Amino acid sequence: MNQRDELILKYAADLKDKCGVTPNMDLLKKVTIACGPSIYNADSSTVSSSDASEIARVKNNFLIKKLGLKDVPDLNIGIDNIMDQYGRTNRKKYRAVVYYLLTKHFGKESAY
Repeated sequence: MNQRDELILKYAADLKDKCGVTPNMDLLKKVTIACGPSIYNADSSTVSSSDASEIARVKNNFLIKKLGLKDVPDLNIGIDNIMDQYGRTNRKKYRAVVYYLLTKHFGKESAY
């Protein structure tokens, strides 16, 4: 098993254990692949829910550019809901898991 496949299994476990979600493994794999090399870097592989610039980056680069959503207040509400679901005190919020949850939250699976 290669490193990416191991990470996908780790992300699936996070979705089940920390978020209470049974993941669609095909979608999770596509989201993980779309994250590119960032998943292999300790800093860029996670999302800080307390860093406003990080949240803005998720909103602009992922929700607006990747998923094609309009910049409306619902985006911030969706991000807040996902961060609450993942656990704000959880220090390791994996980017691929956050992106997967946001994709499902906004019903944008067709982007993959």
